[in-house]
Amino acid sequence: MQDALWKMPAAAQAEAVRNAEVSAVELIDSHLDRIAEVNPQVNAVTQLLAEQAREAAAQTDRRRAAGEARGPLAGVPFTVKESTAIEGVPTTFGTQRFRNLVASADALPVARLRAAGAIPIGHSNIPTLILAGMHTRSELFGDTVNPWDSSRTPGGSSGGDAVAVATGMAALGLGNDSGGSLRIPAQFCGVAGLKPSTGRVPADHRVLGPDDPGPASQMLVTDGPLARGVGDLWLAFEVLAGTDPRDPRAVPVPAYGEPLPGRVKVAVVTDPGGHGVHPTIRGAIASAADALRDAGYDVREEQDVPRMDEALEAYGRITVTEFAPTWPVVRRLLGKGGDRYIEMAMEQTPPISAEELMKLMGTWMNIRRSWAAFLNEYPLLLGPVFTEPPVEPGLESRDRAGRDRVGSGMRLCTVTSFVGVPGVAIPTGMVDGLPCGVQIVGRAFREDLCLGAAQAIEDRLGVLTPLAPRVGSRAD
Repeated sequence: MQDALWKMPAAAQAEAVRNAEVSAVELIDSHLDRIAEVNPQVNAVTQLLAEQAREAAAQTDRRRAAGEARGPLAGVPFTVKESTAIEGVPTTFGTQRFRNLVASADALPVARLRAAGAIPIGHSNIPTLILAGMHTRSELFGDTVNPWDSSRTPGGSSGGDAVAVATGMAALGLGNDSGGSLRIPAQFCGVAGLKPSTGRVPADHRVLGPDDPGPASQMLVTDGPLARGVGDLWLAFEVLAGTDPRDPRAVPVPAYGEPLPGRVKVAVVTDPGGHGVHPTIRGAIASAADALRDAGYDVREEQDVPRMDEALEAYGRITVTEFAPTWPVVRRLLGKGGDRYIEMAMEQTPPISAEELMKLMGTWMNIRRSWAAFLNEYPLLLGPVFTEPPVEPGLESRDRAGRDRVGSGMRLCTVTSFVGVPGVAIPTGMVDGLPCGVQIVGRAFREDLCLGAAQAIEDRLGVLTPLAPRVGSRAD
């Protein structure tokens, strides 16, 4: 059984530890062996915490032997994005300048997972400063490889976590998402990912010093889990959700809402904004829609979502304007070529005046109203995560055409982050050797509805991982 421990779902791993079927140390060692075998091929785990993880596991075993109750994630190993703090470990953001920036305390989501019994086993790779692009390549640690096809990007910015989870190096990954950073790598790596509602998971995204970032950074970035199956996403969500006095944004909303009367209506929007969708993604959405119909959902085709292009424009102008004053300093931290992605964004969407910004903040709220009305009619929305199969590494930083293509591909992720609603990315199968997937978007604070629909899709279409990395591309 020990050889297969890393293959088990997180829930099954925790149950085995709680029931003394295996020790937490055995569980961690199984994953450490898997990391030693796989990580040299994919470069997803950046800072391995082997000794710390073994000691935490030994403490779990001692407490279990003493009769103490163990948490819902007892002994389960998880990776943590390089931008999220683990006490006593550098939070490098993938840049040389921060390689010695040792965290004095766990980030709030890390602390919550620890309190539930989970054990951080390592940091995971990101694009430098989370700003160098969608592809997971950092100045400090290099490129992370898509385990299905090394000629395709694993996505990002939570790409290291997605690869670690997909290959069995960790049962869970802790990332964050401000426009697709969890959901895109989930699709590209064939795993499941949850972007919770804004205000659902307490966090603190300050980088240096006591000052908080501006409103866009406060509102858009949401921490969430990656897992191989929806059941594990659900378990992690229950642990992560809630309030904390250290984050005044966190809202005291129950994790589960009231059951909806009758069959739950699902709007299917295959081509948000009408900018085109690859046939592979159209097929994935059709398969997911059929699965939901089979599960008893009231599935209806809709032409579009509210105000797609207006929301994308507002998102871009607000974020660039907020970011512009710090850009001269930040670009020096990104390393050679790492500034191209943001530089092209600022050339295409230059900062606006204070008066224009105030007007756009009102537009932001008005777009959220439009989405609330849409989701009042349709509690769930089925659509693409990324409108193409996985693209080549660094496409978004190559030139303006590549950046525009990637920006268009992630457009539903961008807009749903902008309006603050939850989304679950879920695999639907394989096409031409690459994983496909969709996302389920729901009303604010109804992650339970999204997860329930994602579970219905998974029950009918199956799971794709864990997998052994495939060296080379499909053409090799």
